[in-house]
Amino acid sequence: MRDERDQIHIKDLLISGILGINPDERVHPQDILVNATLWADTRPAALSDDIEDAVNYRTITKRLIAHIEGGEPMLVERLVAELVDICFDSDDRVAAVELTVEKPGALRYARSVGITIHRTREGRRADA
Repeated sequence: MRDERDQIHIKDLLISGILGINPDERVHPQDILVNATLWADTRPAALSDDIEDAVNYRTITKRLIAHIEGGEPMLVERLVAELVDICFDSDDRVAAVELTVEKPGALRYARSVGITIHRTREGRRADA
């Protein structure tokens, strides 16, 4: 069965923040690249043309930026999970999230290294 929900894309969000286990990474902010897809039903907003009926991607993006700028996780795995939680916590209409966090230039000879996770609202926690 095809998922009838729509996709909202946040592409190439580039923020400077502390992320990593190496001593230099714990002191000097580095570029962190985020891409997110949120699944939600956009039909109510399309019909009403009212922001109250829409998943406000601006609000979600501001929360992602604030979290990256203010946090200092050691692992990409932790940051990507935290950012997915922010997407769900920002709007109850978000049914699923696929989010990638990349560290550009983290590996020699590689443009970037990153992790992508996909979570549904129902299955977002492994321990739930």
